[in-house]
Amino acid sequence: MALIRSVFQEELDGVSQSLVDLSKMVSDSINKATHALIDAELKTAEEVISADEKIDTFQHELDARIIDIIARQQPVASDLRALVTALRMSADLERMGDLSHHIAKVTRLRHPEPALPSELRDLVHHMGTVAENISRKIAVVIETRDTEMALQVEKDDDEMDKLHRQLIGSITNGAWTHGVESAIDITLLGRYYERYADHAVSVSRRVYYLVTGKFAS
Repeated sequence: MALIRSVFQEELDGVSQSLVDLSKMVSDSINKATHALIDAELKTAEEVISADEKIDTFQHELDARIIDIIARQQPVASDLRALVTALRMSADLERMGDLSHHIAKVTRLRHPEPALPSELRDLVHHMGTVAENISRKIAVVIETRDTEMALQVEKDDDEMDKLHRQLIGSITNGAWTHGVESAIDITLLGRYYERYADHAVSVSRRVYYLVTGKFAS
């Protein structure tokens, strides 16, 4: 029984490490997507778009592995909760990769022209930095199950929400001079960054629940 438990624990540890690896992949993706957007770099945007398929494949394989573990090991209590939570976290992380992909596609669509007006570059760069920091933080949260850090992600999301409001305000304040098409781009880009952070919060909340058995308030 001890040997069986040891093998099962290795499988659980492998799932956790895969989630860490996936979170690092989406962190790299949002970093590149932001740089491509700000600098109108088509090559980097294409790298992000191509990498999304790798992220999707990684997530699908991870989910299949988790389902296989559940079928074979028939876990109960905290072990079952950990595996079900892992399935939900992988879905959030995959969606974060999709959102980076969407940002890169806006860059590609407008190339060779920049998708961003020059006066918004610093603001969007800040949003990208916040998004990358959040995703790097959740990698640590998943690996260490640090509940205090999990709660900090909520505060980071508050910062993203603030920046998102500023971005939308730049379109609606009556001084916008860049046309409807550009306003639509900015609206979508703001939404992508805001949703990216929301999915990261979802991951951190799931880790908090996994460790404490309680939902973060």
